[in-house]
Amino acid sequence: MALNSAEGKATLSFSDGTPALELPIYKGTIGPDVIDIRQLYAKTGKFTYDPGFLSTASCNSTITYIDGDKGELLYRGYPIEQLATKCDYLEVCHLLLFGDLPNEKQRAEFVSRVTKHTMVNEQMQFFLRGFRRDAHPMAVLTGLVGALSAFYPDSINLHDPWQREVSAIRLIAKLPTLVAMAYKYSIGQPYMYPRNDLSYAANFMRMMFATPCEDYKPNEVLVRALDRIFTLHADHEQNASTSTVRLCASSGTNPFAAIAAGVACLWGPAHGGANEACLNMLYDIQKQGGVAKIGEFIAQVKDKNSNVKLMGFGHRVYKNYDPRAKLMRETCHEVLGELGLGDDPLFKLAMALERIALEDEYFVSRKLYPNVDYYSGIVQKAIGIPVPLFTAIFALARTVGWIAQLNEMIADPEYKIGRPRQLYVGSVKRDVKPIKER
Repeated sequence: MALNSAEGKATLSFSDGTPALELPIYKGTIGPDVIDIRQLYAKTGKFTYDPGFLSTASCNSTITYIDGDKGELLYRGYPIEQLATKCDYLEVCHLLLFGDLPNEKQRAEFVSRVTKHTMVNEQMQFFLRGFRRDAHPMAVLTGLVGALSAFYPDSINLHDPWQREVSAIRLIAKLPTLVAMAYKYSIGQPYMYPRNDLSYAANFMRMMFATPCEDYKPNEVLVRALDRIFTLHADHEQNASTSTVRLCASSGTNPFAAIAAGVACLWGPAHGGANEACLNMLYDIQKQGGVAKIGEFIAQVKDKNSNVKLMGFGHRVYKNYDPRAKLMRETCHEVLGELGLGDDPLFKLAMALERIALEDEYFVSRKLYPNVDYYSGIVQKAIGIPVPLFTAIFALARTVGWIAQLNEMIADPEYKIGRPRQLYVGSVKRDVKPIKER
């Protein structure tokens, strides 16, 4: 959406003789003000320098708001605590895509549209066979999502609102099927077709864990847990993968290619791979002796000369408690109780580590509380999802947020192809010498 008129001005002065420049200040609905620097280069010949874009607003958005100091996360103005407890994932998808929670009729229509698009082209089975059985699921998923553009050429025009909407429905509907297929392929089991009589999360669980040999009835406690994981990961403002999707789509590429770029970015251990890293950390502690070795592990974490890291604690954005973690903690304990895993060595270790970190002044003073990745990893492991598939589950959940962000950018009248600038520090211009003189 176009910005409203500026509500103030900032004066930028220079010590090198460049004339002072007045820059407009815009106010958001909530959150920090922004200084509009778009005229900076044209009037001064200078750029700003902001590695990682930590102080730069790359867009204006109406989708998600985060207040890291307060530990607050809003989707379209609704607190995540309310959405996770009063709505299911597809209602949240409707909210992110269309701006409002659905009424009863809208919900039924939206669920029906998604449900009827859950099957994928049979050729996808042969596409999968090109991968090694032990390929990482994120490598497989990146290829599968990108390949969707070859199967659905009728909805790849990014500038056609209807085609974008059709692509959105297809992506939300098919991601669970593709993730389940990638898993089944890795273990050599037959693919399970989706069922239209099941909910979104229950359908995914069935495609993951059922076989043709016997009926499979999803556990409702686990279904709710998985649905909550989807909701809590649906969007998170301008993070690395979302920015990647926006930048990719700014070239006008098709929606499937843009989402595939988001999947690839999410694979990084500093982003979507964090919950996988959490479980691997727990496995390492378990190998060293389990609960009895937690004190030794904590001491290594505190040692500045040690390379040991406490994964799943603290968050780059949240300077207080991650609001998603509070919700996921409840779900974590509910799932472990339902499955009777309280005495399982791995989960007992996880809960002991949680307790120590929440009580240890070293972590409390630094606000290194367990984040959503810590608990979601434990929940997924308890449900039976293999660790390498965790990030693929994250990608499944985040797809709707990526699509909403992409749609918002394309519809913005101020939208331009992304083109960050640089501070060049290489060689000055020089001439090529004949090879004998070099």
